Amino acid sequence: MHGRILGGRYELIEKIGGGGMAQVYKAKDQLLNRFVAVKILRQEFIDDDEFVKRFKVEAQSSAGLSHPNIVSIYDVGQDDTIQYIVMELIDGITLKEYIVQNGHLPWDESINIAIQICSAIEHAHKNHIIHRDIKPQNILMTDTGVAKVTDFGIARAVSASTITLAGNTIGSVHYFSPEQARGGFVDEKSDLYSIGITLYEMVTGKIPFDGDTPVAVALKHIQDTPVSPMTLNESIPAGVNDIIMKAIKKDQNVRYQKASELLEDLNLVLNQPGGGFVEDEEDVGFSTKRIKTVDEIGLINKNFVTDKDKQKSDLKKKEKFKYWIVGVAAVILVALITYISYLIVVKVVFPPSGEYTVTNYVGKNINDVKQELDKAFIKYNIKPEFSSLVEKDIIISQNKLPGDILKQKGFEEIGLVVSSGANLITMADYAAKDPRVVRKELEDLGISSANIIEKQVFSDDVETGLVVDTAPKFNEQFKLTDTITINVSKGPKVNLATVPDLFGKTLAQAKSILKTAKLVVGDTFPNNGDTYFDKIVKQSPSAGASVKEGDPVNIYFKTNQKVVTWIVSLTNPGSYTDPLNVMLVITPSDTNVSKTTFNEQRNKNDFPLYFSIPVPSNGSTKAEVYINSVLYTSKIVK
Repeated sequence: MHGRILGGRYELIEKIGGGGMAQVYKAKDQLLNRFVAVKILRQEFIDDDEFVKRFKVEAQSSAGLSHPNIVSIYDVGQDDTIQYIVMELIDGITLKEYIVQNGHLPWDESINIAIQICSAIEHAHKNHIIHRDIKPQNILMTDTGVAKVTDFGIARAVSASTITLAGNTIGSVHYFSPEQARGGFVDEKSDLYSIGITLYEMVTGKIPFDGDTPVAVALKHIQDTPVSPMTLNESIPAGVNDIIMKAIKKDQNVRYQKASELLEDLNLVLNQPGGGFVEDEEDVGFSTKRIKTVDEIGLINKNFVTDKDKQKSDLKKKEKFKYWIVGVAAVILVALITYISYLIVVKVVFPPSGEYTVTNYVGKNINDVKQELDKAFIKYNIKPEFSSLVEKDIIISQNKLPGDILKQKGFEEIGLVVSSGANLITMADYAAKDPRVVRKELEDLGISSANIIEKQVFSDDVETGLVVDTAPKFNEQFKLTDTITINVSKGPKVNLATVPDLFGKTLAQAKSILKTAKLVVGDTFPNNGDTYFDKIVKQSPSAGASVKEGDPVNIYFKTNQKVVTWIVSLTNPGSYTDPLNVMLVITPSDTNVSKTTFNEQRNKNDFPLYFSIPVPSNGSTKAEVYINSVLYTSKIVK
């Protein structure tokens, strides 16, 4: 498959995964110039209408879902006999691999991952899609900790006929709900059971039910009671333990009924790990009782009893009857007293029911409204919801209109949607990464591309073109609606300085002027220690030139020495390429010490060059000119 192009567009690069139905390849989308994942139905199934149908159902089910925690579907097609789906490429590992790497995860990290999974499943359920195969192998984890649900290969639209056929169960038996294992009715609560099993594995590192065969595991889902997660890991808070045990109840009616209910408790437990808020009902059911046979109860027992034994038996029966009558009378008396006391207390403490007029609660603090409703004996239901526009604990909406009349202590309740504040995300460390990769990861979190800004900044430490840092910074929290700035390195900042005019200044004055200009004194000529009061007659670089801060400036003083001007022309310019490095070395006869008095870059059209050669009294100076470190010409100056 490597190198093959599907649909004239998707070039297969390498295989990156696979399952029972399909294989997954990393591919290059040649049209949009991006990497994608391509899921290809295994060749052994292309003639199987049932498998092809399931494969297409995945595309149809997933393509309509748009959520930051669901792998996006870009395209679906067929090339010859190859059936394929083009999906978002996730750079990461599966949740199963992540759990195996760590043994088990911290409870708060597990809850955050479960919130993302549950949020994705809630979105699917709202679109009438049941996943039916939630398991850590179908959850992908990005490098930034974002969970992505994938593989809706066995999902089906919710309908009255949503039944898993016996003998044709699909998915992973370790994460099956009891109704899936029985081949019964499968609905949203089946996905919530699988999320509970997945959360169980995250916090303990173990699955609650295991066995030698799939059938053995399925039977355990139906019959066995799982070991409490707290028993396996004592660090798990009670609230987390309660959520898991409710999610994996065998009876669908006493589990979480909706993803929103589970999501609400998952958010609450982050602030209240001790629990106390999980509403748990005992499993309701009827046990089967075996009735004994006639022989077993002794109705046809052929043995004889004596008259004495019969008299003793009758006496015991009379005594038992007497005690039974006394007991019943006592129970009736206690019940009567309790009932009368109840009526008295209710009359005093709870006045007769009246009517309550609903007002507008939107914009009010939920704690104030709860006090008001409790005082009026009005029931209410609170649903938390993330909001970047409304402050935490402020009511966003209500299901009863202002002016509606409710009975005090009645059964009807007011539904209140309350802000949980902004859904905050912690900024990852993007230093030294490609800004295009960073932008893609931020967009995958759900941030609009219009809210992502790139800014060029100087950096001495980060290579040009890579990310220096972000705003907000690493480990800071931000909202999905915030503007994110990616600071990209444009290399180190070079500060330039302008060379001042030093003509006529002394050495002391020159040092002070150069220091102010953020430059330093270079070589001085002559350098015989007698130039303190001499005036500068020449400098290099010349006044007005732009150089880097900290560069040296060579200075020349007027002395009593004889100075001879030497004119050097470039006789063979064709042999050189601009720029040329020109260096003048002089050796006075009185010291025989060689000095470099000129070392600069010049272009060919700068020639001829004029050099001032100092000559000692009654002596001479040997002058040598080097071009590109090669001796070009020399002269003895007298």
